[in-house]
Amino acid sequence: MNITIENIILIGSILLFISIVAGKTTYKFGVPTLLLFLAVGMLAGSDGIGGINFNNPQLAQFIGIVSLNFILFSGGLDTSMDTVRPVLRVGLLLSTIGVLLTATILGTFVWLITDFTFYESMLLGSIVSSTDAAAVFSILRAKSLALKSNLRPILELESGSNDPMAYVLTIAFLTLTVNQDKSIFSVIPVFLMQMVLGAVLGFVFGKLSKYTINNINLDFEGLYSVLVIALMFITFSFTEFVGGNGFLAIYICAVYLGNQDLIHKKTILRMFDGLAWLMQIVLFLTLGLLVYPSQIVPVFGIGMIISLFLIFVARPISVFLSLMPYKSKFRKKMYLSWVGLRGAVPIVFATYPLLAGIDKADMIFNIVFFISVTSVLIQGTTLSIVAKWLHVSLPEKVKPLAPTEIFLSEKPKTAMVEITLHPHIPAIGKKIVDMHFPNNAVIAMIKRNEKFITPNGSTVLAENDILFVLSDKQEIVDKVHACLLV
Repeated sequence: MNITIENIILIGSILLFISIVAGKTTYKFGVPTLLLFLAVGMLAGSDGIGGINFNNPQLAQFIGIVSLNFILFSGGLDTSMDTVRPVLRVGLLLSTIGVLLTATILGTFVWLITDFTFYESMLLGSIVSSTDAAAVFSILRAKSLALKSNLRPILELESGSNDPMAYVLTIAFLTLTVNQDKSIFSVIPVFLMQMVLGAVLGFVFGKLSKYTINNINLDFEGLYSVLVIALMFITFSFTEFVGGNGFLAIYICAVYLGNQDLIHKKTILRMFDGLAWLMQIVLFLTLGLLVYPSQIVPVFGIGMIISLFLIFVARPISVFLSLMPYKSKFRKKMYLSWVGLRGAVPIVFATYPLLAGIDKADMIFNIVFFISVTSVLIQGTTLSIVAKWLHVSLPEKVKPLAPTEIFLSEKPKTAMVEITLHPHIPAIGKKIVDMHFPNNAVIAMIKRNEKFITPNGSTVLAENDILFVLSDKQEIVDKVHACLLV
C-alpha cells in the first residue's frame, strides 16, 4: 500500500490509536511502550501485514529532527536546576567525555571484527554513542522509578544533553568517511564551534524567550503554547544556520525556561508533555515503517555481538573512566552503566549515512536499528530489577515527587490566607509572573472592587486588591509576603 494524500490521515490516526492502546495494555507485562510503537510501525510496513511502502530516509530524518526538538525541549522544561545543580559536573562529564569514550571504544571494536574501514567503524560508534532522551525520560517516568544518590537527575541530564555530542561526532566521521583525504584534526574546529555556539545561543534564546513570553500580552491562553513552539524552532534553526548545534541550544533554552516564572507555565508544561509523547509515538512509528525486518535478519549475528559489547563493555568502561575524578560508589556506577538506553536517536542519526550514499550505509542503518531494539528490550525492561539488585532504588513510601508533579498537582492546599495590598506596597502595578512567588503557593482568586477575578501570570496587581493565597505551610505564606514587599 502506498501512502497518498487520501489515506495518510486515516492510516496515521489508526496507527496512532493502535500504538496507544497497545502501549497501555502491554506495559503491564513490562514491555516498554516505545518498543511497541516501533513494532506497530514495522507490522504496518512493507514487510508487515499493513504493506505500507515507505522508503524515504529524507522524510524520516525530517520527522526525526522535528520530533527530537519536542522531546528534548520537553525534557529540558522538566529539568529542575535545584535538582540538577549538585550533579551538573557528573552529568556533563558523561554527556561529553562519556560519549566520546563510548564512540571510540565501540568504533575500535567494530573496526577489529568487521571489514569496515576505520572511519566507517568510528561513524557507527558515534551514531550509537549517546543515551536516548526519549527512551530514558519515558521509561523512568512511566515506571515512576525513584533512585538513590541523585541517580535519576544524573541520568536525565545525561540523556538530555549528550545527543549534541553524538550528533557532532556523527557528522564529523561521516565527513571523514566521504572525504578520505581529510585529516581527523580538520573536524576539531567545527566540533568546537558547534558546541560553543550551541551553548551560548541556547542561553541567549532562553533569555529572549522568557522576555517575549512574559511581555507579549496575547489575548488567548492557548496562543502562549504556540508561541513557545515557534520560539523553540527559531532557536534550533537559527543556531543550525550559523553553524552551532541546534539540539544543544534548544535543550539549554528549555532548561532555562523551565526554571523561570512564565505566564501560563502550567499550560505550557502540560502541552509539551503531551506533544513529547505524540512525537515519540510518531518518531517510532515512522522509523518502524522505514526499516525492513527482512534486512535485519542477515545482520543478527554481528548486530548482537556489537550490541552486547556496547551494553556490557563499552558503556561501563566509558562511565567508570569518565567518573574517575569522583569517588562514586561502585553500585552507582554500575547502574549508570546499565541505563545506557539506545532508542530512536541513533536510528535518526543512521539516516545521515543513507542520505550521504556511502557504501555501507544500509548495513550501518540495520545494525544501528538492531542495537536500539535490543538495548530497549534488554535494558529498558530490567531497570527496576537491576535497581533493586544493586540496592539503588527507594522504597515506594519514600518516593519523592518530580518538580512538575508538584507544580501540576491538583490537590488543594491545606490553608488559605487573605492578603490585602495596601497603598505603597511595592507589588502594586507589577505582573504576578514578575513577583517570583514560591511554586507551592497558589493565588487562587483576587477580589477587586467587589468583584472576584481568576488571576494568571499576566495579571497586574492593583491597590486594595485582596489576594486569596493557598499554601500548606506558614513559612510559604511568609515568603509570599516577602515577595510582595520587594
